[in-house]
Amino acid sequence: MRLAVLTYTLLLTIILLGCQKTKENTISVSERQILVNLKPYTIKGVCYHPVPKGSSNKRSFSNLKEDVLLMKEAGINTIRVYEPIKEVEVLDFLAKNQLKVIIGFGYDQGGVYDIKSGSYLQYIKKYRHHKAILMWELGNEYNYHPEWFGNNINNWYSALKEAVDTIHKYDSNHPVATAHGELPNATTLAMVPNIDVWGMNVYRWDKPASIFEEWKKISNKPMYLSEAGADSYMTIEKQGYIQGENQKAQADATRNILNDVFENSTICAGVALFSFTDGWWKAGSLDTQDIGGWAPNSSGVPYDGTPNEEYWGIVDIDRNKKKVFEVVTKFYTDTKEEY
Repeated sequence: MRLAVLTYTLLLTIILLGCQKTKENTISVSERQILVNLKPYTIKGVCYHPVPKGSSNKRSFSNLKEDVLLMKEAGINTIRVYEPIKEVEVLDFLAKNQLKVIIGFGYDQGGVYDIKSGSYLQYIKKYRHHKAILMWELGNEYNYHPEWFGNNINNWYSALKEAVDTIHKYDSNHPVATAHGELPNATTLAMVPNIDVWGMNVYRWDKPASIFEEWKKISNKPMYLSEAGADSYMTIEKQGYIQGENQKAQADATRNILNDVFENSTICAGVALFSFTDGWWKAGSLDTQDIGGWAPNSSGVPYDGTPNEEYWGIVDIDRNKKKVFEVVTKFYTDTKEEY
């Protein structure tokens, strides 16, 4: 009898601990808010794709400890990645440092955790209980690329809707998002009604505020800016900013962007600034920092209308802080929040 009581007590303890563990890792949405363990969560984020010098878009976490120290100093609480983090030790380290991750899945990644092959679900099943995960995000501004889907973007939206439904079946503790290029229209929203959070890559000079009112009119779901920001190179002299590398232009533009984001916090759940570090792989030589590069719908990049793709970091490739780092720190650490 005594053994039975002890066994029952042990079983009850295990169940309670399991429930507590689930509760402590629950991300949900309520009206326009993202909730972490039922508390409102503001994304004070940065896009993170750390490619070292000389590498052609091959991400490396060799600088992770240094990067996380800088992120913590800046008040960053969320990183957004464009492809899943396979290394569990990286996720563990991020969780240990109270950083959440928005895990992005591409449509066609050669069968490695992608949507086309369905292998994304293997990743979700493996990591759906990991404390570092904030939400799953499918695609990155694919609406600019109908040529990837037989010149019919509706093929993408059909695949997206199916993937969202599948994720919801296996993981009820994390929202599913997509990163859309600019504001989705009513037709798009109707095609993918099961998206929990809409990310939007927005480049409207240094004033994104108009998109929040536009979103409010068409949806009551949470949204965040999945990309926003400015580069630190002026292709031409404009608005008093001299031509050439210009960290002041980047800092000023980012200050205005973040001011709009946080002034509209009742509609916008936050922002993932593009990006954490400069990327030398995007234009010209892999071993030097080059001007140029291309990005869709980029005429709204402040203040020259040109996205010099290798100059977008809040730190340079050697992890030296740019002027914009101080701006980010001021906005992201102004209000202390606990989750």
